[in-house]
Order: sequence, then structure tokens, then C-alpha cells
Amino acid sequence: MTYITVHAAKTSLSKLIVRALAGEEIIIARGHDPVARLVAVEKPKSARKFGSLRGKVKVPTRFFEPLPAEELTGWGE
Repeated sequence: MTYITVHAAKTSLSKLIVRALAGEEIIIARGHDPVARLVAVEKPKSARKFGSLRGKVKVPTRFFEPLPAEELTGWGE
């Protein structure tokens, strides 16, 4: 972890970004007080694709049948 002053961070921001992208964590401080942390942003997870489990998951036909009366009473009808 690297500590750097606000002034030094302003003058070398591009270089600090390269270091953060390489995995380094940089603390920016005013005097001796840390005020900010510069780290790389994680890549967003890929969006879900509809139908990606097609052919991999099988739903039994009884899933679509009505529930028995005793089961429905538990749901408050």
C-alpha cells in the first residue's frame, strides 16, 4: 500500500492509475491524514443470457399441475 499526498497525486494521476490497474492500492493523504483510496474498478459481471440453461435443466410435468387442496390452505387461498 502506497501513501501519497494530494499534491503529488494531482501531478502524477495517470501514473497512479496505471499502478492501480496493476493491482496496487494507493492511499491519498492530506498531510498525515488519509482521505481517499485509489483502486481499480472491478469489471461488471456479464449479463445473464435468457435460455442459457436450455437442455441442461429438466422440469417435471407435475410442476405445472395444480397444488393439492391441503397445500393451498397453507397459502391462505
